Amino acid sequence: MKVLIGRKQEQRELLDLYKSNRAEFVAVYGRRRVGKTFLVDETLGSHITIRHAGLSPIDDNGKRNMLKDQLKHFYHSLLSQGMKKSKCPSSWLEAFFMLEMHLQSIDNGSRQVVFLDELPWMDTPRSGFVTALEGFWNGWACHRHHFMLVVCGSATSWILDNLINNHGGLYGRVTYEMKLSPFTLKECEEFFQSRNIKLSRYDIVQSYMMLGGIPYYLSYFQKGLSLAQNIDRLFFANNAKLREEYDRLFSAVFTNPEDMKRIVELLSTKHAGFTRQEILQKTGIDDSGTATKMLKALEVSDFILKYVPFGTGKRNETYKLTDPFCLFHLHWVVGQDKMNPDFWMISQQSQSVTSWRGVAFEEVCLAHIQQIKAALGISGVSSTQSAWALRGDDEKEGTQIDLLISRKDNVVNMCEMKFCGDDFKVTKAYERKLAHRQIVLSEMINRRTVIHPVLITTYGLTYNEYSGSFLHTIIMDNLFS
Repeated sequence: MKVLIGRKQEQRELLDLYKSNRAEFVAVYGRRRVGKTFLVDETLGSHITIRHAGLSPIDDNGKRNMLKDQLKHFYHSLLSQGMKKSKCPSSWLEAFFMLEMHLQSIDNGSRQVVFLDELPWMDTPRSGFVTALEGFWNGWACHRHHFMLVVCGSATSWILDNLINNHGGLYGRVTYEMKLSPFTLKECEEFFQSRNIKLSRYDIVQSYMMLGGIPYYLSYFQKGLSLAQNIDRLFFANNAKLREEYDRLFSAVFTNPEDMKRIVELLSTKHAGFTRQEILQKTGIDDSGTATKMLKALEVSDFILKYVPFGTGKRNETYKLTDPFCLFHLHWVVGQDKMNPDFWMISQQSQSVTSWRGVAFEEVCLAHIQQIKAALGISGVSSTQSAWALRGDDEKEGTQIDLLISRKDNVVNMCEMKFCGDDFKVTKAYERKLAHRQIVLSEMINRRTVIHPVLITTYGLTYNEYSGSFLHTIIMDNLFS
């Protein structure tokens, strides 16, 4: 078993499934570029009997790959992996029957593994693909104790709707589901170290602000270059590697990419996000079941987060954009026709980049809630997390709090996130602002609950007459635990 960066638990699970004495139907899903195919290849590669990857819905020339193309490609995959030549199938029922016959012809009693990658791409409109897959599994594969079907897909909503939560013939047929998440900061550090790329933790946190722990994006980093030089190569140089990735990302995952981008681009304009009704009003999308499915698809694909702001009810459910790559692209890349190839290098000290880092650091922290709870010593305490904002008026000053951890043990951790190049210093003005936030928050919680102010920052807290405003300080290194 090869040693991967992270994914150790997932590797063990896949190998245990491979060794099980029963038919297995395994669904691996997660955000595009997160490393699903790499995980399966590195874990089961030499054990895979047949592998096939669906064609992208749209090729480089803008042509849609429809049923005929998908079937021809499937047929050629089987031929290249030892199947005797016959005629190209005209339907998925015929194609899966062809696969059955080939597997039977080479069956020697050992484990047979079929790996179908980018499975949602194979389900073109009116193709009957899901029905054929159902027939293949229910009628043949599930009865063979030494058979293992592994499917992957970046279209997470398709995997969930058609396989895991299927209410038809595939109901309850998936024997194991595995969602692959982006790397944590610690795993990013291990990834860079494995490639001899020298970056400080301060810069690794910044890389997370831009790329979000997606292995495919991190793999483009070149050793010997600084973070700023690598970011210029990826986004701002001529023929930048990730300049077109934003459009490709949505076209590859969603059947309605332009509508999805409208929602994402709206959410990028407001850090706290918008309610469902606000999204519909501002994008002009019809208030229908389709809108609900679109928001759900973005949510399960880890582009957006749905949360209830502290102190409000379910009707105030809010959606916010959390994917760092999309946030960075929409803030700094989109709409700039002529890009300075050294843009990021020369912008490092600008006020706009400094302000952006402050907001982006909050998203990094939100992606590492478990590490924050561990640093607070409350890993085992049940809690909910959310942001909170209160609009001001003529009588009352408004306020907002980056992160509230509301705990079942009658404590609310009021977290402030500060990305600094040195220790954070609490000034008299900031101490007053913090005190005001606590007063306003205390009016909204019951008398049994106490507020613990927490500072989450890069290097630490400067000791002075106001530093006692925080009960706990969590530093950048804690996020790498």
